[in-house]
Amino acid sequence: MSRLLAIVLVFASSLAMAGDKKATPLVDAQWLDANLGRENLVVLDVRSSIDDGGDRSSFQQAHIPGAIYSSYTGDGWRESRNGVAGLLPPVASLERLIGGLGIGNDDTVVIVPAGTGATDFGSAARVYWTFRVLGHDAVTILNGGFAGWKAEGFETVSGEGDQRPVADFEGSLQQALIASLEEVEEARGTQAQLVDARPSDYFRGENQSPAAKAPGTIPGSRSLPHAGFLGERKSAWYLNEDSITARVNEAELNPATRTIAFCNTGHWAATDWFVLSELAGFEKVALYDGSMAEWSQDSSRPLQVAKKGLGKLLDVFN
Repeated sequence: MSRLLAIVLVFASSLAMAGDKKATPLVDAQWLDANLGRENLVVLDVRSSIDDGGDRSSFQQAHIPGAIYSSYTGDGWRESRNGVAGLLPPVASLERLIGGLGIGNDDTVVIVPAGTGATDFGSAARVYWTFRVLGHDAVTILNGGFAGWKAEGFETVSGEGDQRPVADFEGSLQQALIASLEEVEEARGTQAQLVDARPSDYFRGENQSPAAKAPGTIPGSRSLPHAGFLGERKSAWYLNEDSITARVNEAELNPATRTIAFCNTGHWAATDWFVLSELAGFEKVALYDGSMAEWSQDSSRPLQVAKKGLGKLLDVFN
């Protein structure tokens, strides 16, 4: 079986269960509406200012019935350490955060982004990855987010949202889903695949995030821009399932090879991680949460930038 066909079959088998009561990694508004009253189903709205997604006040104005709210950017899903933004907090901190929301180990969590642009899907994907890192696999993302829910005409309510009692959530760290700086450095000399989820101009070094100390990408990386997986439909942004196989194969990625996704601060990379690991069936996918913010801190680490007029990347140093 070819690698292309393998990806198609794995993805198709995931979609085939979409009408089942069991949550697949990506569900639609129809599935959520049909399962909204299920016991131990928690709807977690993570809207924030990213992509004009709003904040707590937007949630209070309108949200999915029974949903709880936690700001992706403001409630501690990521943290800064040693000058690097976007890092995974300690397990104990995440246990307190999740348990404080009333989410327990027996709950199925449906993560709801704003659905207002390509970037905010990364919010849901990053929170999804965090649950998986903690060993909690009963988690899914609402495709289209809150904007998609509204566009489909389903009920919305206002107010503070559901108030759940504090739960005793216990995490079990899945280290294989996290790529450290040391592993990324070693990957350049091994068979591991480095995947850059940033837009192409960042990959070529023509643009630079304020979080990075210098432009360029990690040498040897493949470009797989996160936004290419998203598209707008009926005033909401959805992950486009039909484009996954073609885009993954265009990047010439091997689904059997250890793969590490990165971006600037581990946000956009969460979308690539989600697509490759949860939908395309890649066997060993990790997220480098330090990403370019950490990699570019040390001027001894090499970077690649595109030389104008040439269709290739050249190694440079900061």
